[in-house]
Amino acid sequence: MDFRTFLLAGGAMAAAIAAPAHAQEGGSETDGAGETQAAPIVVTGSRIRRADIEGVGPTTIVTQEEIANTGIVNVETLLQRLPANAGQAGNQTAAYWTGNGWGTSQVNLRGLGIKRTLVLLNGRRIVAGGTGANSSPDLNMIPVNMLARTEVLKDGASAVYGADAVAGVVNLITRKDFEGLEVGGRYGITEEGDGQDRTLDFMGGIRGERGGVMVAATYQNTDPINMGNRVPCAYSGASGSLVCSNSAATIGGRAALPDGTMINFNQELGGDGDFYEPYSSAIHNYNYVRDLNAVNPIERYNIAAFGDYALTDSVELFGEFLYTKRKTNQIATPGTLRNIAIAADNPINPTGEDILLIQRRLKEAGPRGFFQDTDTYQASGGLRGQLPSGWNWEVAATWGKNTGDDGQTNVVNLQNLGYALDPDTCGANGIPCADPLGYGDLTPEVLDYLLFTAVDKGGNELFSVTADVTGDLFELPAGTVGFAAGATYRKEKGWRTPDELTVAGIANTNQQDPISGSISAKEAYAEVSVPVFGDAPFAQSFVLDGALRFSDYDLFGTDWNYKLGADWAIVDGVRLRATHGTGFRVPNVPELFSGVSEGNLTTTDPCSGYSTSGNATLIANCQASGVPAGYTQLGGTVLTSRGGNPDLQPEDSTTWTLGAVIEPTSGLTFTADWFDIEIQDAIRTIPGSTKLAVCYASENLSSAFCDDFTRSSLTGEITYLQAQSINTGLEKMSGLDLGMIYDRMIGDFEVTLNLNVTWLNEYVVYPFEGGAPIEFDGHIGGGNGGYPEWRGYGVLSVAKGAVTGTWSTQWIGSGTDFNAAPGDLGYSMPDVFYHNAQIAFDVADNYRFSFGVDNVFDRDAPFVRSWTDANTDTMTYDLMGRRFYVGVRAGF
Repeated sequence: MDFRTFLLAGGAMAAAIAAPAHAQEGGSETDGAGETQAAPIVVTGSRIRRADIEGVGPTTIVTQEEIANTGIVNVETLLQRLPANAGQAGNQTAAYWTGNGWGTSQVNLRGLGIKRTLVLLNGRRIVAGGTGANSSPDLNMIPVNMLARTEVLKDGASAVYGADAVAGVVNLITRKDFEGLEVGGRYGITEEGDGQDRTLDFMGGIRGERGGVMVAATYQNTDPINMGNRVPCAYSGASGSLVCSNSAATIGGRAALPDGTMINFNQELGGDGDFYEPYSSAIHNYNYVRDLNAVNPIERYNIAAFGDYALTDSVELFGEFLYTKRKTNQIATPGTLRNIAIAADNPINPTGEDILLIQRRLKEAGPRGFFQDTDTYQASGGLRGQLPSGWNWEVAATWGKNTGDDGQTNVVNLQNLGYALDPDTCGANGIPCADPLGYGDLTPEVLDYLLFTAVDKGGNELFSVTADVTGDLFELPAGTVGFAAGATYRKEKGWRTPDELTVAGIANTNQQDPISGSISAKEAYAEVSVPVFGDAPFAQSFVLDGALRFSDYDLFGTDWNYKLGADWAIVDGVRLRATHGTGFRVPNVPELFSGVSEGNLTTTDPCSGYSTSGNATLIANCQASGVPAGYTQLGGTVLTSRGGNPDLQPEDSTTWTLGAVIEPTSGLTFTADWFDIEIQDAIRTIPGSTKLAVCYASENLSSAFCDDFTRSSLTGEITYLQAQSINTGLEKMSGLDLGMIYDRMIGDFEVTLNLNVTWLNEYVVYPFEGGAPIEFDGHIGGGNGGYPEWRGYGVLSVAKGAVTGTWSTQWIGSGTDFNAAPGDLGYSMPDVFYHNAQIAFDVADNYRFSFGVDNVFDRDAPFVRSWTDANTDTMTYDLMGRRFYVGVRAGF
């Protein structure tokens, strides 16, 4: 740990920010000095209205003002910078977006998986977003200009909110009191002159004596950043130095002779079509980085409307509506033909021997184009009010639907390919004869016959009805006993219909089956808050909280979950808090019903260079697998099957937290919260690289993962990997959230400092009962995302008069590669700090101009041995480099 790291961690060790939670609706919020007003409010983590809210649980609050001061224009960036986010989640720079998510942006609290983070809008669930049978909402369907704040509860809350709240809850709270008209815009560009992004937004609000309406709209358009503009090629560090390994799917065609010798055909456009020579990865492998994006383009339209109307003095009608349209058009590497047997007597075969064409990249056709077009709607409405007894009630219904098309161009029709390669069928009836042996030998006529555009369709739907009531039961000497209860009905559906040629298995694309399924639940809960002591020595207050939920799932039966909490205010400015709860998560629609799809995923083969590794177990296992001595992985990807598993069973979790809140003076708050989470029968997809690493580290290939892949008997390379979802044995995680909030006047300057730090003590996955644990803590890469032991995020704002300056820093701690060995190049990654700066000027009443720089010091992403793309872990590090933006905002 370097000196800067030591200072940041040491300074925050006093405590961490889980700032006093703000209101979800109604009542007063925490004021600028850190003092809480007395009006009872609802906060994320509890349904009970309460005046003293610091003891509910560890919660991070990001306010509207902080969002504006950091120049953030989408919820994705807002949440993925927080240190409580880890692992992998969809975004524009992660090549491995969630299956069929195609630009859907998510948050992954604790790194426990996006499906274990519950995302709410004003306390209600949001429909999943993507192009069919997806597992989480698209964060960016919420216009940022309409957010009042974002509350992130870093604690299990299944007893309060139901399934999926295993790792925590993200509650997006919208503004309710806006009147007038506000327009804004932002333009950004990278230092390299690419990746331009443009954002325009509008918000208008009208309020009268009995209610009001707000409408917001946002348009965002982001240009791509080509990967070739950020890295020269795909690196390998196996030799001890960085060399271009690229892809073994060559443009001339790599083939194996009957004795296993590999040859490669002509790679010169216009060259000798019958030429071939011994295959050499250094000479023949294909540099594909120009065929991929480091940042994918997105065009997005958001519209939102919120309204409320007082029917009587005690009954209010309310409604919410959201619509998002998202379009993306990405590029991908030219398609690849695989494992085609060509007989010795075939006229196109110049070798005179039977050959197996292992891989032939269709460079003549150019890159494939991936496109997506999604529409997402959500509407909520209901009644809420207050009974004569003072109790509050609400009845609401939510309906959301997401539909989408996605597809790709330049897909090979394998049936037509068979006809075009068969001398008995080609050359007649409109069937041209194809010659894939040698670059340039595939004519436009042949390509037109072979290639087509595949289009898949799908969607998600959510319907729920909720009824809640909360109020005071009775008085105790120490205060009032609060109570909340409610019932919910929820049904979630997902479906996906792949292109008919894909379903038939004759499209040279990711094999998919049709998906269709639904899950419904009926639930009821009760929550109570009991003040035990008050105004006593060393116990200004001591409150016990409890919640109990009963769930009845149509596919999995019934389950009970509970949560207990304690909040002890010892003296002024010092309090302790603790929670313990259980969770129950049923497999979602895609985990159960998504069928099987195949794709080529970046994968590290542990047998590459094994004979010189010095690892006796690895050497013995690779030899037993038939891998020849001197073998080097020929390309960075492996054909991998993914998808659902109808045999999955629910997972159960238990969570403990123990925390302290220290407020030594007005405007200064420290907190620290220890968390401990265990998940039994955890539903997880183990990445292929991790499966291979575990297999070859086991004695005599004894791991169950050794049955999940196949190797070629001719070349030794891996030809297939299985990575479908399974119920693992156990997941265990523990760590500490630390931080500080400071909000004071220093002379004429208003200074606000907000620090968050998370220390990951342990995260291990037991893949099956009795299996050796897989350690995640401290590791990065391998398709898992990043789990460094330390992560941090701090925002410092200084304001005087009309000028506000903001400096924010994201800290990604050091880590080691999931699959590499000590001493390997790319085994360890250093601490990485991304610094961002903005200065804003209020040039007149309701007019603001801002200028900002993200990644001020142009910090490059480190090399990761088990990279996902661009030679790094795209789920952890920044690929864009230094970038600039300007913004304007005007209110009327």
